[in-house]
Amino acid sequence: MSGLYTRLVSGLFFPLHERLKKHTTVAVRKQMDASQWWPVDQLRALQLARLRQLLSHAQAHVPYYRNMFAEIGFQPDQIRDVAELAQLPFLDKSKIRAHTESLKADNAQGLARFNTGGSSGEPLIFYIGRQRVSHDVAAKWRATRWWDVDIGDAEIVVWGSPIELGGQDRIKHVRDQILRTQLLPAFEMSEAKLDSFIASIRRTRPKMLFGYPSALTHIAQHAQKRGVAMNDLGIKVAFVTSERLYDNQRATISQVFGCSVANGYGGRDAGFIAHECPAGSMHLTAEDLIVEIVNEAGVVQPPGVAGEIVVTHLATGDFPFIRYRTGDIGVLDTGTCSCGRGLPMLKEIQGRSTDFVIAADGTVMHGLSLIYILRDLAGVQSFKVVQESRALTRVQVVAGPEFQPSMVDQIVAGFRRRLGQGVAVQVELVDSIAAEKSGKFRYIISHAV
Repeated sequence: MSGLYTRLVSGLFFPLHERLKKHTTVAVRKQMDASQWWPVDQLRALQLARLRQLLSHAQAHVPYYRNMFAEIGFQPDQIRDVAELAQLPFLDKSKIRAHTESLKADNAQGLARFNTGGSSGEPLIFYIGRQRVSHDVAAKWRATRWWDVDIGDAEIVVWGSPIELGGQDRIKHVRDQILRTQLLPAFEMSEAKLDSFIASIRRTRPKMLFGYPSALTHIAQHAQKRGVAMNDLGIKVAFVTSERLYDNQRATISQVFGCSVANGYGGRDAGFIAHECPAGSMHLTAEDLIVEIVNEAGVVQPPGVAGEIVVTHLATGDFPFIRYRTGDIGVLDTGTCSCGRGLPMLKEIQGRSTDFVIAADGTVMHGLSLIYILRDLAGVQSFKVVQESRALTRVQVVAGPEFQPSMVDQIVAGFRRRLGQGVAVQVELVDSIAAEKSGKFRYIISHAV
């Protein structure tokens, strides 16, 4: 049961805050609270109705889609099944960059400019309207409540997005104080910073944590190293997102903080795609998103088969995301969840396509094929792997007392077995490993010595 303060915030202050911003978040969340229990057929009928609405709106108000539909002879009002989406071409980052202005609806309301970084460093600039914001916040809010926590419960956020970190003006600071949300910047993970993070978490005694799995794991392992108990604070759940969650990270976070770990999947571009329920299933936000899995040829795959995740966000009329290629690899599930929700599920998220490495002969492998080589070596406290090209891979290693000089040769030999004997593997022993500019760590697994 939530405390009085939390009930006041979630039932009074936050709804007022959203109403002043002209968002419909509260009404959408209440609708989602009901529809999550609908059977699959009823959810699919809702998707079809909303898909027709989105496509008709795009035809009438969005120049990019008006022109495309005319060119291919597509009529939105003739759609009879969600699967007919496959008639439309994909939207990808290059198309958004090339057609940004013509993707804006001529009647858009409250468009806000957003961007996401990329592995190339070239940002993707796009726009989000009030409807999209309301639906994404509502979806996240609903999933938060699955874990018996709510808006207004004390929360620690470990994040590195320049949008959040750069937006700490006085109004946002006051809002965060009322919501009891504290932001810890994940840009720097020095010993001193980690000590201060641990102190902040202990002082705040949050009900929930939110952040990158790598960053929360790093904090947890530092607490272990310092001998500081973190499992006596009453933390109920750690929400993790934006990176693949590995089993060892889930175990570490859960053990150190004494809480459940709930995986979330989505992004600023694609939306709030899926979230883990207490029964362990990754439920899709089916009311707002149609998710397809496609192979390399762009052909839709059946449940159980891995492929690229493609999303159509049904609340993006102001700047439509229709058949948007996420670049992520996943598998749809066919089963039902013991929690009773009718929301379809992702059986597996194998990782972002950028988390895969390419051997010299062109073979694509998951980064785990390299991670396991390093993780199994005694004395390797943490590491970072960056594949610069098929010909060069760099490895940074933070070595502990058990690390032997001969292990450098073992790393080189192991990587060459996977990538090709002619590949250059540069191993560098370092004192610490910095986060990326986004605040994330790439391929980090740390071990207490």
